[in-house]
Amino acid sequence: MVYDVSALLSHINRIRREIGHEEVNIEIKEVLYNIETNEMWIITNDRPDKSAVIGKGGWVVGRLREELQINSIHVESYSDFLTKEYRMGLSLNKLKSFVTTEDLSDDVKLSLYNLIDLLTIKSDNLYSFDFKSYFDDLENGPYSYFEAEKPVAIVALSGGTDSSFSLILAKKLGFNPIAVTVDPGTIVLPNQFKYNIDKLTSKLDVKHEYIPVAYDDIIEDSLAGRFHPCGRCSKRIEETLFKYAVDNDIPMVIFGDMLSTGSQCITEQFYGENSEDSVSQDLEDSVSSDLEDSFNTELEDSINHKLIRLNLPAALAVSKLENKALTSHYELNKFKGFGCPLLYEVHKKFPHMKKYSIQRILRETRSSALEPGEALDLIWSFYKTD
Repeated sequence: MVYDVSALLSHINRIRREIGHEEVNIEIKEVLYNIETNEMWIITNDRPDKSAVIGKGGWVVGRLREELQINSIHVESYSDFLTKEYRMGLSLNKLKSFVTTEDLSDDVKLSLYNLIDLLTIKSDNLYSFDFKSYFDDLENGPYSYFEAEKPVAIVALSGGTDSSFSLILAKKLGFNPIAVTVDPGTIVLPNQFKYNIDKLTSKLDVKHEYIPVAYDDIIEDSLAGRFHPCGRCSKRIEETLFKYAVDNDIPMVIFGDMLSTGSQCITEQFYGENSEDSVSQDLEDSVSSDLEDSFNTELEDSINHKLIRLNLPAALAVSKLENKALTSHYELNKFKGFGCPLLYEVHKKFPHMKKYSIQRILRETRSSALEPGEALDLIWSFYKTD
């Protein structure tokens, strides 16, 4: 159902006058209304128009919702949707190319075609697509996505919003996933995150495994101020997950990465290959001739394990708000702030390290994965405990 734009604009301008806001010329591209859920989507031309509809402190849109007696009003700018639409188009092209040019098993192809189908439908319903409603309709209807006969993917599960979102989608899309959690101890993985992990995997009926990993070197060097821990932590997690996938003959590893959009949403990885410093080649050159044959065999085995890395939220160009909207239905603990206890200890001992954490937040903000208000809250969390 489409609302009359001019009538809605008159309503908004009246509210703005009554609460003392200045007169502005607001441009609205489209207004949509879902009578079943009693929700409205107001699509403005650009972000300044969006701000005018929302009003200072959300007063304008709050009054509008009350007066129209609508459950929820979503105000979005068309300029933001253009970026999201473009990124989803890039993801579609990459995924379609990947399944037609790569040597994949039927189960892997099936799961990726399910993802392509979801991405196509989301692109066609750019403003109002909702993951929860979509999957509910599938489960209650005559058709649903077929699940792979055996697991074709492991999902890196930390208990946070992004990884939880990834596991839910991987299960719904038929990847028949195994959830794997790298466990360095409570200074990196607190017990409240384990509560989310155990609850979600139980509710989804997904096999899960904790992998204890020694982080003594990372923890010691981070607390000594030698480096910011996040980069090395991520690398250690990736290496552990890739090894698990190879050891268990699982071809795909799914991450909750929100930045690797478009052509980088799905890539091939070669476990054991060190492309940055060519350590493997250096080692090969240093081996004596009488050990050369056996070493070459081991080296070939170590670098020829091809894996697929799928950055699921990035492939769908989702935002944090979309992640939270889906995961909120699974009654998981909500966490404020950014990072783990180790990161906060590093911030406390070495305040200059906060700038590197802020850079990570700003990267997600530039990519539109985070709204500016969300980013500000995360940055402010670094200073509340000072």
